[in-house]
Amino acid sequence: MIFITAKFLIKPEHADDWPRIAAPFTAATRAEPGCLWFDWSRSLDDPAEYVLVEAFRDGDAGAAHVGSDHFKQAQRDLPPYLAATPRIISQSVDQSDWSELGEMAVGR
Repeated sequence: MIFITAKFLIKPEHADDWPRIAAPFTAATRAEPGCLWFDWSRSLDDPAEYVLVEAFRDGDAGAAHVGSDHFKQAQRDLPPYLAATPRIISQSVDQSDWSELGEMAVGR
């Protein structure tokens, strides 16, 4: 799978509204057949920072995502709300779902 984590620094005046602002892009991406997950979290340290954790089945699914109409729309719609260019880590990993964190196993 393609595993991606991206950090988005939102202009402070838009930070509380970011989930609503990004909602059309989020919903459309989650509906893609190759999307495994597309999850936003807000930083505990910086309320203007959101972290996106996303995964796609394979490189073809990732390419389909980047080539989609909703991705192109997001490229036009989202940057005016950003304080900086998002930072990203994108890697191919040899698995298709989350693994358990054995060091913190529950009930064992």
